Amino acid sequence: MFATWLGDAASREARARFAAHQIASFATPSDAIDGFMQLVGHARAQQALLRTPPSRPDEVAFEVGRAEAIIAAALKAKRSLLSEIEAKGLLAAYGIPVVPTEIGRSPADVGRLAKRLAGQGDTCVVKILSDDISHKSDVGGVRLGLRVEDAEGAAHEMLKAIAAKLPQARLAGFTVQPMIRRAHAHELILGMSVDATFGPLLMFGAGGTAVEVVRDIAHGLPPLDHNLARDMMRQTRVWRLLQGYRDYPAADLDAVADALVRLSYLIARHPEIRELDVNPLLADAEGAIVLDARVGIADARASPRQPLAIRPYPSEWAIEANVPTVGDVSIRPIRPEDERLYAQFFAAVTTADRRLRFFGTGPNLTHGLLARLTQIDYAREMAFVAIDKSSHALLGVVRMIADPDYSRAEYAILVRSDLKGRGLGWRLMQHLIDYGKSEGLKELNGFVLVENTGMLQMCQQLGFVVAPDPADPGVRRVTLDLRER
Repeated sequence: MFATWLGDAASREARARFAAHQIASFATPSDAIDGFMQLVGHARAQQALLRTPPSRPDEVAFEVGRAEAIIAAALKAKRSLLSEIEAKGLLAAYGIPVVPTEIGRSPADVGRLAKRLAGQGDTCVVKILSDDISHKSDVGGVRLGLRVEDAEGAAHEMLKAIAAKLPQARLAGFTVQPMIRRAHAHELILGMSVDATFGPLLMFGAGGTAVEVVRDIAHGLPPLDHNLARDMMRQTRVWRLLQGYRDYPAADLDAVADALVRLSYLIARHPEIRELDVNPLLADAEGAIVLDARVGIADARASPRQPLAIRPYPSEWAIEANVPTVGDVSIRPIRPEDERLYAQFFAAVTTADRRLRFFGTGPNLTHGLLARLTQIDYAREMAFVAIDKSSHALLGVVRMIADPDYSRAEYAILVRSDLKGRGLGWRLMQHLIDYGKSEGLKELNGFVLVENTGMLQMCQQLGFVVAPDPADPGVRRVTLDLRER
C-alpha cells in the first residue's frame, strides 16, 4: 500500500504518522508510481537471475567449426569486416535463416546468377561487394526488384556510379540473391555492439533504411533464452505491430525470438565479433529471414573483447561419471532449483562432518542462505554438484570463490556422510581443479582442521602443499599451484 499526501504543511502530520508505521508516503502520484516500479524492476531482475541461460543449450544445434573457419579466414586476410557472403554464412552456421546469396565477379556473372537464383519471371537483388563500402545503398550500390534480364545492365550502372562517388573503393564484385517479396512482412533489425561498461550488448527493433530516424530499439545482455528474448522484444513499439492488425496477420514471434537467441549465442561463443547488424530481418506469419548482414571482427588474442556482463550457465562443464561403490552420477554446475535438494542432503550429513566443513555446528538452512549457495554468478564463484542418476538426490558439492584479481581461489567440499571415503569427493575435487586450470587461475587453496585426516590425505594425493596456519594451530592451510599441473 502506498500513500500520496498532496500539499506540504497540511499533510506533514499525516506523513509523519505513516512513516512511524513504516507505510510508504509520497508527495505526488508520479513519485508513488516511480517507487512502485522500482520494486517491480527489482522483482523482474531477481526472476531473470533465476533463469540464467546455458552457454551451450542442448536443444539448439550450432555449426561452431564452420563459424570459426569463416572468422579465422577473414582475420588471416587481415580484414576487420566480413563480406556479405561471410556474414550470412556465419549466421547460417548458428541456424539463423538467410536468403540464398552468391558472388558474381563481373556484370556478366551477375546476369547468369540472376537467371539461376531468381528463376524465370521472378526478380532479383544485386549489391556491390566491397570491404571499403559499409552502407552500400548510400552510394548506389544496391538495386532491388530487378528483372532477370536487367541484372547485368544494373551491375554496369553500379560500377559507373561508384567510380564517380568512391573512386578509391576496392571492388570485389557483386552479390546476387532472389528478391524476397512478402506483402505483410515487417522489417526488423538485430544487432550487437560492445559497451565499455557492460560488454557485448544486443539490439532489437524496427529495421529498414529509416532505422536511425525511427529509433525504436531495445537492448539486452547475452546470452538469451526465449523468455528473455521476448522480454526484450516487448520493450519496442514494433512489438505491437508484430501482434497483427487489420489485414496484417501476426508475425511468427517464436521465429523472431529464436533468431535473437541464436544470435546471442553466436556473440557469446565468438569473442572476435565486435559489431553486428542484421538489417533487415524480414518477419511475418511465414517466419523470419535475414536479407542483409554486416559483421565487424578483431583478433581476440591481440585485442581481447570486453567480457559478458552476465556469464552464461557453463553447461559445457556438465559430465556423466561412474564412481565405484557410488554408481552413476551427474556432475554439473549448481543451479538455483537445486535449493530444494539441500534439506535432504544436510539431513544425511552428521554433526561431526558439519563441524569439519563449517568449523562449527553448521548454518541454519534458511531460504536466504540456500539462495546464496545456489544462485551464483558463475564468474568469480563456481560450485559443482554430484546428483545421483536414479534418485536425483544431491550427493555432494564442491565450490570455489576467487579473489578480486581472479588469480587465486579458496575451495570447500562436502559429501554425504555415508559416502565418505568412496571416491566421490576425489572426483569432485578433480573436476574443480580442471575447471580452475581452464580458467587460468594460479592457485587453489583451502583450510582444513587437523583432525580432518581424510581431507588432508586426499589433498596430499592431489598434489596440495599442506602447511600449518599461523593464525590457528588447529588448522592446516592447503595450497595447489595450478600452473604446475
